[in-house]
Amino acid sequence: MKSFLKTKDHSVSGEEFQLMHNLDLDMLITTPEPKNLETYYQSDDYISHTDSQKTFVDKIYQSVKKYSLRKKLNLISKGVNSNKSLLDIGAGTGDFLSLAKNNGWTINGVEPNEKARAKASEKGVTIISDMESLPPSKKYSVITLWHVLEHLPDLEKQIKKISSLLEDEGTLIVAVPNFKSFDANHYKNFWAAFDVPRHLWHFSRGSIELLFEKENMKVAEIKPMLFDSFYVSLLSEKYKTGNQNFAKAFCVGLWSNMKAWRTKEYSSLIYVLTKA
Repeated sequence: MKSFLKTKDHSVSGEEFQLMHNLDLDMLITTPEPKNLETYYQSDDYISHTDSQKTFVDKIYQSVKKYSLRKKLNLISKGVNSNKSLLDIGAGTGDFLSLAKNNGWTINGVEPNEKARAKASEKGVTIISDMESLPPSKKYSVITLWHVLEHLPDLEKQIKKISSLLEDEGTLIVAVPNFKSFDANHYKNFWAAFDVPRHLWHFSRGSIELLFEKENMKVAEIKPMLFDSFYVSLLSEKYKTGNQNFAKAFCVGLWSNMKAWRTKEYSSLIYVLTKA
């Protein structure tokens, strides 16, 4: 491995971390990995664990989330017939599971954050705290990880566990940031999607293929998350300049998507995986 970039935790601690490039897998690794990782999530700014609409950026996030939830539901519904069983890992405040439940899915969710689970419970969604508490014999037709894989310690062990929970004809959907996108290269150490140390791993398209190939899984389809470049650029501008700079963030986000139309290196990517 070789040194790639030094960045810092812009949202909670201000601590510096090194990103090391694993050349074999073409992915970045956050070093050192903190032992008390859960303390880095204890912030009101960690929006996926809240339904906050306190700031204008929060309102943008929540508005886009409503649209994205419907797109996610459409994606998981492709090719699924009678057995509509869903496991959402990193379920946050339960919005996606709630929508799926209302559309005829049998749902299960995993979310380690206690406050997020409490929010989900208020919506009638029961979520457990860890994958070890799942029934070992139960299999799911669809498993989703929406911006979650980058948070999981013991990455290869977790991938093995996740693949074992999937039905033979099932679909695994993984959404992660892409460190090879234009906005990542533009903002460098200020790129909000590095989000160290909460993001332990930083993936390329090749790394996802290689990691899941070890568990006899293949990438069937890759789809862009077009809104991510705008939202990430907005946060990155704040980290870099101390100001929101909406116009500049919009231009960077738009240019990132335009360049990715040719390169396919969008700010975030959705991988649809099946068993080989």
